Amino acid sequence: MYAPGVNYFGSRTIITREPEYFAPPVNTYARLGRAVLLLLRNTGRALRMLGEAVANVHYMLSRQNRADLRQQMFVGGIKSLGVITVVALFTGMILALQTGLELRRFGQEVNIGTAVTVVLLREMGPFMTGLIIAASVGSAIAAQMGTMVISEEIAALEIMSINPVRFLVMPRLVALTLMMPFLTIYTDAVGIFGGAIVGSTQLNVSFTAYFDNCTRFAENKDLYVGLFKAMVFGVIIVTVACHQGFGAAEGAVGVGRATRRTVIISFLIILMMGYFITRLFYK
Repeated sequence: MYAPGVNYFGSRTIITREPEYFAPPVNTYARLGRAVLLLLRNTGRALRMLGEAVANVHYMLSRQNRADLRQQMFVGGIKSLGVITVVALFTGMILALQTGLELRRFGQEVNIGTAVTVVLLREMGPFMTGLIIAASVGSAIAAQMGTMVISEEIAALEIMSINPVRFLVMPRLVALTLMMPFLTIYTDAVGIFGGAIVGSTQLNVSFTAYFDNCTRFAENKDLYVGLFKAMVFGVIIVTVACHQGFGAAEGAVGVGRATRRTVIISFLIILMMGYFITRLFYK
């Protein structure tokens, strides 16, 4: 049986013979083995695509590529500020309310500023930003790449000797990697302000006391780790989205499948990488 295989180093999409992946499984162990092989194959292809995109970053110096970069930064960053604002505001309010209610039992509700700030800087800020961007920007990238594959626009680029990875993946990778730290800082700021609203209106903590506690125990390390997570999440989202989009098949159904997989896989990897990065820096 034949199945499509993609070479991400500039050559045309080819048909490869891969019987070990598509032969009907005879038992549970065969199904498990095939699932592992498919996972390793797809992971390798995604990493190859990422490696080539990183190797072509120097092409961003040209005027045309800089214009494309600004466009991708606007689409991936500025256009997402609305939903990020709402989610960040209510995330900070929920954190302040739940933490403050427990601290009030011990007469320490004045310390909610510290709790909200540290949690947002370390984990919730980059995590919520990553989920929002994966669901909005990542799914859009996957749908766009998948539609281009189905309509044979990718094949047309290759016929014209234009590398799809350099032309499509690299600008989106650079744009989202640059924008994610700024979006995370914005998420942190809005979330902290949301916590201040709850502290003032429901917990009798003044704005002065709240913001004084925000900076009392939070460290620069918390901010730097959060920004590093945001950059990693940006790389993950673009890599998963483009890989899934390039693998789309079977028309509109395949595009929808690639979009759904992009969101699911991005969420799972962001969760796992968030834990491992935290474990690395906070032993």
